[in-house]
Amino acid sequence: MDCSINTGICGAKGADTRDSFQLLLQLNCVAEQKLDYNSRGDSNSRKMTWDKANLDGWETIAQDPRYAHFINIPERIIRCLDYFKIKCNQAKVRRALRAYYLFIGVVDDAIDSGEIEMGQHILACFYDRVRAFDRRILQVRVTIEVLKQNIDDEIRTRVLAKLDELYRAVIAEREAATIEAYVQQRKVVGSLTAELSYLLIRPFLQGDEPELRNFLRNVGAVGCLVDSVIDLRHDAGLNLVSFTPTGGAFLILLIRTLTEGLRLSIRYPALLGLFIEAVVDNVRDRFRVRAPAAPRLVTSSGKEGVPSAI
Repeated sequence: MDCSINTGICGAKGADTRDSFQLLLQLNCVAEQKLDYNSRGDSNSRKMTWDKANLDGWETIAQDPRYAHFINIPERIIRCLDYFKIKCNQAKVRRALRAYYLFIGVVDDAIDSGEIEMGQHILACFYDRVRAFDRRILQVRVTIEVLKQNIDDEIRTRVLAKLDELYRAVIAEREAATIEAYVQQRKVVGSLTAELSYLLIRPFLQGDEPELRNFLRNVGAVGCLVDSVIDLRHDAGLNLVSFTPTGGAFLILLIRTLTEGLRLSIRYPALLGLFIEAVVDNVRDRFRVRAPAAPRLVTSSGKEGVPSAI
């Protein structure tokens, strides 16, 4: 599930300007503003706290069938917590994971036709450095702002650093010139995506859980490979890979995915049904009605992608 879009700010004229302004007013109502001292070297930046209307908008996005696969992921992670007998505040874990995976899903959907600088634009939003957003991709901004409100202060700096690391890993994935390099980098991207989910819920666990963290990283890596098996031809058609996806390349990808998946299933046989459920949900997601790709924002060329996990 890989995608990309341009960053940059597009303007509007006449009626479009008024429409855009009204939309921005609706989606950027600030019930409260306070200094955000977590921003890199910018103590004057502001963190937005969104009102109930915007949260209702987030719930509307969450009910979109296109993102059903992502919305289902948190419950599966909670079932994994039960498997490992990890005590936690399930309500807070569920809320943080829903915010995170809907963000992943919306960004994944939005960047299908764009370029890599969108990742930089998204990171800038997390540092509260973006004051405008193209009205056609305001769904992305909604999910970013809700996710920001679900990042605990004690891990905020680490989350931002990990998002930056994920962005760099995605760039390396797009530049992979062989199927072997691509498979390896896909595993890295999947692992980082899943590790971010662990980091987000860590404050709501009774203590550090290294076994859970490693488990999520391994499942994320396999999940990313499963995504690629399903999407490789589609991604190649969008020029999102740098190698020629021949039949031999696909066979290598398939064998590596089956091998990694089998290894994980043997290690955690009690979770085999959960793994199969995740794969079926992933495949079903490809048959759901997809919205048109997000419009491009003009800047330089590149590609970016964000995986799903579990």
